[in-house]
Order: sequence, then C-alpha cells, then structure tokens
Amino acid sequence: MQKEIDSTNKKSVNKLINEKSPYLLQHAENPVEWYPWGDDAFQKAKQEDKPIFLSIGYSTCHWCHVMAHESFEDEKVANLMNDTFISIKVDREERPDIDDVYMTVCQMLTGSGGWPLTIFLTPDKKPFFAGTYFPKETRFGRIGLIDLIKQIKNFWKTKKEELIDSAEQITMNLQNISSESPGNPFNKNILVKTFNELSLQFDSINGGFGNRPKFPIPHNILFLLRFWKRTDKKEALEMVEKTLQSIRQGGVYDHVGYGIHRYSTDSKWLVPHFEKMLYDQALIAMAYLETYQATKRLEYAEVAREIFTYILRDMTSSEGGFYSAEDADSEGEEGKFYVWTKKDLEKNLNKEEFELISNIYEIKEAGNYLEESTGKSTGNNIIHHANSISNIAKEINLTEKELEDTIEIIRQKLFQERDKRIRPYKDDKILTDWNGLMIAALAKAFQILQEPIYLEAARKAIDFILKHLQKDNGRLLHRYRENNAEIEGLLTDYAFLIWGLIELYEASFDTK
Repeated sequence: MQKEIDSTNKKSVNKLINEKSPYLLQHAENPVEWYPWGDDAFQKAKQEDKPIFLSIGYSTCHWCHVMAHESFEDEKVANLMNDTFISIKVDREERPDIDDVYMTVCQMLTGSGGWPLTIFLTPDKKPFFAGTYFPKETRFGRIGLIDLIKQIKNFWKTKKEELIDSAEQITMNLQNISSESPGNPFNKNILVKTFNELSLQFDSINGGFGNRPKFPIPHNILFLLRFWKRTDKKEALEMVEKTLQSIRQGGVYDHVGYGIHRYSTDSKWLVPHFEKMLYDQALIAMAYLETYQATKRLEYAEVAREIFTYILRDMTSSEGGFYSAEDADSEGEEGKFYVWTKKDLEKNLNKEEFELISNIYEIKEAGNYLEESTGKSTGNNIIHHANSISNIAKEINLTEKELEDTIEIIRQKLFQERDKRIRPYKDDKILTDWNGLMIAALAKAFQILQEPIYLEAARKAIDFILKHLQKDNGRLLHRYRENNAEIEGLLTDYAFLIWGLIELYEASFDTK
C-alpha cells in the first residue's frame, strides 16, 4: 500500500489520519498501515488473501500505549504486520458494539479480557485467535508479537483451511452465547442471593469487593443501598459505608484535584491505575449522593461535590458537553502528574505544613509504595489518608474543622503547584451515553443538594446533546468531536440519555 503524506508536516501517515477519534489519531503516524473499521479494509483482505489483524483500545489506556511504543511504532514489527495482514484499529469507546463482540470472543477463548484487545480474523470478520497485550519479543513464557505473527503467517500459508474451520466453530459458539433466552422470573429470592454473594466477596478490612485489582463498582453500592432500604438489613449499609470511606481515603481518589481514578492495583486502594473516566465519575458520584441521603452524613455529600468540581473544571467543553477521559500517563510515565517526592512537598510547603501532611498522608523519603514488578521503592508518594483526621486533630489539640481548614489550604498550594506540570492527555470526544450518565448524576445532585450550579450544568449538557447529537429524524448519534457528529446511536446512548432526561425532569419539572 502506498503510504499517504500529511501535507502539513510532510510525515508519512496511514489511513487513520482522516479520523476524528483521538485514539485512532494517536496511531495515524505508525509505520503499520492501519485501516479504520470499514468495507475498504475487508475488501483489501479478500483481494490480497490476507488475514486481519484487529487491534481495539482507547486513547487513555496505559497498556495500549505500551504495546504501541514497543511494537506498532517499530519498523521491524510494522513491516512484518504489513506483509502478513490487513491491520485495523478500532476505538472501543467509539464502537462499543464491535468491541463487545470481539471481547466476548477473547473471554470465551482465553478466560479473560482487557485492552489492548488483539484479534486475528479471516477476511469475512470471523475470529480464529484472540489475546490482549503482547510484548514485542517472547519472554517469561509469554509469546511475543513477532513470533506470534510469524506463526500466524505460516499457518495461513500451510493450514489455512484449519484456521477457517476454527473461525467457523468460534463464530458458531459466539452465536450460541449471544442468542437471547428468557431469564427466570424476578423475585425477592434473587435480591437475597445477590446480597449473599456480595457479602462473600466483601473485603471487611479494606472495603470493596474481591482482592486485587480492585474496582469501585458503583452499581454494587447502588444495589446495596436499595437492599438496605427494602430490608432494613444494617450489614448492607455497613458494606456501603466501609467501601466509600476507604475509597475516599485511598490513593485511588485524587486528593489534590478531585475525581476518582480507574481502579486500584492493590487491595488497599493505595496505588491506582491513574486514568480517569467520565462514566466512573458519574456513577461513583451517584453512590456518594445516595449514601448521603441514607445516612445524612455530610462527608458523602462533600465527596460528590468534589467530583463535580473536577468535572466542571476540567472535563466540560465550553458548549456544555462532557469530555470522555484523562490519561494515566504524562511525559511517557504512568502517574507522573499525580505523585510527589518528599523534596517536592518540602519545597512547596512550610515546615509545619509538611510535618502535618507527612503524618496524615504517610510521606516517606523512599516513597509510600513499592514498584510492583521489582518490589523496590519508587521515591514517589501517593497522597492518601493513612491516619484518621479525628485522631490527628486530638494529638495536635485542634478541632476536626480547624484541621480540615488547614488541610484545604495545603491542598490548594499543592493543586497550584501541580497545575504547572505537564498534564495527562485529555480525550476530548463527547459521547452521548456517557454524557447521559453525567447529566443524571448532576440532576440527582440538584435534587438532593439543591445547588443550582448542578441543574444548570445538566441543562446545558442536555441542550448540547439535543442540538449536536440528534438528527433531524430524532435519532441519536454516538460521538461528537471538532464540530463533527457521527456513528449511529447505540442502545446505551438511548438508555442513558433517557435516564438523564428523567432525572432532569424530576429535578426541574421542565416539560421540555
């Protein structure tokens, strides 16, 4: 294939250069001859009798970046891919429908999934091999991408019929999995069974469910709140409070700039995977709001306010729509924007302030967490509440309110200093479904807290969606970026936007 040339900077680019997706544009200058998903790629594969290399990911995905730097930016790997495959890149946030199909394939074949998602297909879109991240070279018993491609190339030449038969069988199994069948009648026993299963998974020491990695899973919280309300079972509310308090105290929460990171790599909520997703902010904010309703404890309302502060400050377009995500990486290093060395903190705080937060946040010369792969100290500290505010307030003879006011002064100093750093990449596409979730969360916030800023933000976002992401015939579109709206709306776009509209009506009683 003849490489295209970007006339603005004379660089060699592939067919992703004309896309709007930030993720696809990140790969537009790869030496891999990427195609976007579409008929052109599959026709080319049939004409040249080549299998498809399908790579699915998203712009703020850390391991997608790792695989790109190791392999897709490497001329040797790219030449091998170009010789063997027609290669297709898909943004899973733009095309969750495609991602859902092939993620199911990966989970069916390997027992697990994740991104980057790597699938090998026949030219008629049928999968015959699946995986996630592959290193460039084979190591530690894990096959490398170079060796894997060579094996696929050899099989395609010598055992193509076997691969096609395998693809047919996988496709048949996938269709069987995907076929709809009525579930059992819904009853109270299902609620009890769900509660019992969550109880077994619950981490009574650290909060949350399971061990590691640990995700916030707000829908578990929302279920438990409703189960508590229905049954008056205090254990359900205790699980909710333990989890939400642990999340807010842990490093998975951004104590300096607010908002929640994607998940914790450890069971104690200390070391996050640092990306921030819009839908996580919406759902966890709802969990804190409803827990405030249940308990009347102001701390939960305050966390929701902090999350919305982050969204309205950093993740809202001038037109009112909400951006999708912020990356985990900055300057090529995961978490660099968020962590602090002891020297960083000493330089930006006076002695009393530094001693105070060293006690609260467990600041250490060697850092307060270890490098996962080596077990060595990092020198970096993740801001988290290692010691309780009430205990420290007693130790230094302050009220909790006085101590919290002092911590807020320190937080503002650190925020201003951090704001000078190179920020993580922001994925500025606006998705209808994720916006629907945030609109619902903001409308709930107004209903509960009666603060007009949240109602106004929700209204402005709805007006944006209906103006820019609704076609003349009333149908929705999925994605907006740079004055361009496209991709037919999916079920989640309708479901979540309807949720947002209902919550907004219940907040405002505006019949529009």
